Amino acid sequence: MTSPPVLDIRAVTKVYGEGDTAVHALRGITLTVERGDYVAIMGASGSGKSTLMNIIGCLDVPSAGHYLLDGTDVRGLDERRLAILRNRRIGFVFQSFNLIPRMSAQANVELPLAYGGVRGADRRRRALAALGEVGLADRTRHEPNELSGGQQQRVAVARALVTAPTLLLADEPTGALDSASTADMLGLFDRLSRSGRSIVLITHEDDVAAHAQRLVRLVDGRVVEDRRRTTGARHRMPKGAR
Repeated sequence: MTSPPVLDIRAVTKVYGEGDTAVHALRGITLTVERGDYVAIMGASGSGKSTLMNIIGCLDVPSAGHYLLDGTDVRGLDERRLAILRNRRIGFVFQSFNLIPRMSAQANVELPLAYGGVRGADRRRRALAALGEVGLADRTRHEPNELSGGQQQRVAVARALVTAPTLLLADEPTGALDSASTADMLGLFDRLSRSGRSIVLITHEDDVAAHAQRLVRLVDGRVVEDRRRTTGARHRMPKGAR
């Protein structure tokens, strides 16, 4: 039996407010992301990309239309079930890392598993494996203030991967990094993509988006571009990192 797409977004709209003050953030978005796809979503401020990210991440629900995450229609879920789906199916990577300051890298990575009720020994095993996957097997006991910005973002990626999510959702993951750490982080995303991970990357940087297999561009709440990149366009180094 064929697996459903990771994301199946059909004619989704999002309206904030009512009447004359209503803001139409999304205007009929239709988007499908298959397993193993690596998609960059771009758009200027006010384009709707943050609203779309919140809906993809099950942090918000559409005003109309349908959004299926791994075959599950999120509009039919209450807050508790939405939180469970978010924890199990989506791994989040944020610009600001969002690590707990006085907890070790390992403890930070274990957090989603703790929320999901995973037992201690299994949590530790899976956290160590995730940190090894991002190249931080020798930094498991370090706290965030003992790590560089690039290393902190790697911990955040490990935390996103530790639940074996259906989707890795990254919001401006290189926004707080210098050029060398940006190149390092994008190389990690390239490797994760080659290993079959499904990735949606939100960015306003062309050089970052160039690493994705596919570019989706939003303007005024609508998709105005959705295209595959040629093989030669991928894996370019960001400016200043050469």
